[in-house]
Amino acid sequence: MSMVALILAGEAIFLLPFIQMRIFKPVIREAFLITDAQIGEAQALYGVTALLSYFFGGFIADKWEPKKLLSISLFLTAIGGFSMVLIPSIFTLKILYAFWGFSTILLFWASLIKATRQWGNKHNQGLSFGLLDGGRGFFAALIGLFGASILTYFFPEKGLEVTYSNKVETLQFIIGANTIIVFLVALLVWKALPKDPIQFETGTAFHFDFKTAFSLMKKKKVIFHSLIIFCAYSSYKLTEVYGTYAKDVWKYSLEEATYFAVFIQLLRPIAAILVGWIADKYIPSKIIIPSFAVLIVTSTILGFGFFNTQAVFLSFLVFIFMALGTYSLRGLYFAIIEEAKTPIQMTGTLVGVISVAGFTPDIFMSLFMGYMLGENPTLIEYQHLFTTFTIIPIIGLLAALGFRKSISKL
Repeated sequence: MSMVALILAGEAIFLLPFIQMRIFKPVIREAFLITDAQIGEAQALYGVTALLSYFFGGFIADKWEPKKLLSISLFLTAIGGFSMVLIPSIFTLKILYAFWGFSTILLFWASLIKATRQWGNKHNQGLSFGLLDGGRGFFAALIGLFGASILTYFFPEKGLEVTYSNKVETLQFIIGANTIIVFLVALLVWKALPKDPIQFETGTAFHFDFKTAFSLMKKKKVIFHSLIIFCAYSSYKLTEVYGTYAKDVWKYSLEEATYFAVFIQLLRPIAAILVGWIADKYIPSKIIIPSFAVLIVTSTILGFGFFNTQAVFLSFLVFIFMALGTYSLRGLYFAIIEEAKTPIQMTGTLVGVISVAGFTPDIFMSLFMGYMLGENPTLIEYQHLFTTFTIIPIIGLLAALGFRKSISKL
């Protein structure tokens, strides 16, 4: 039950700011009357506040128990959902995303990773983090499937015009349902997680141990680990354009593009759990290397348009492989903490340090994608996006090789 609660919490916390944007972005753009660039600006504000939260959240996770921290974070995040249901202006949406940067990270992220590491022993880190991310992906896919069915229910029959009011009404129902789900998960976490699974260092005085944090920053293994997360998370952020690509390039309808995004989400539990299990048979950091190699190949194919004159199913297949490579990395990039031989008592601090650099794509990646695609993206804009993106998995591959070398003497 503890792992189930962690899985649900780990995805529910990002349901409002990111999951629904990833799956329902084509509808959100048209209901909010905003562009990809404006969405990127809102998510960039999230990234700024989250960056501060990652660092300080690491220390907090090493001081207090996950039960309280995770529940409070979920509750605060759900409160923000009520504002989004009203389909606010872009200015209000930006303020909301800045708030979510604090509510989803400060008390939550490092605590979640530490609790997951504690759940798995040193020989099962790949499986424990694979279960976490795979389970999160399955939960996200179920939410996406539920939302897509709402689109089908609310939208008029094929051949009839989908009006602006249809889009707004449907989206309000989806956001409202997601908000209720986050509240319910907050209650589940409070009930299911043990009060104090390990002996936490609690005391009357709380202080930040900057000396420990800065000593970690200087270590090569931590620098390479941060780069691995940076590149892997950039790849994950890129999945936001899969649905819009289907609509803008393949000319899918809003419903079809949403179902495609849901299908991609269903690949996440398959990749994360399977690769996590394989990684425990070998070594997690070794499996990261071919995962980045897959991303280099697939982004090159999409960027240079090798299959553009062929049937759609060929580029469809490329997206599947790109998603599998991305989700494999998602299930592994925290599993390598055990390989770095970091004491369990410092897990929160370490997660805070590597997350500061590793999750900076929250600041720039959506902006980058938005400005690369423009207001009415065509195949050419998407090709430019994927061609430029190829640089990121190349850096990730080099970082993975560097990490392997840095831990070889431990």
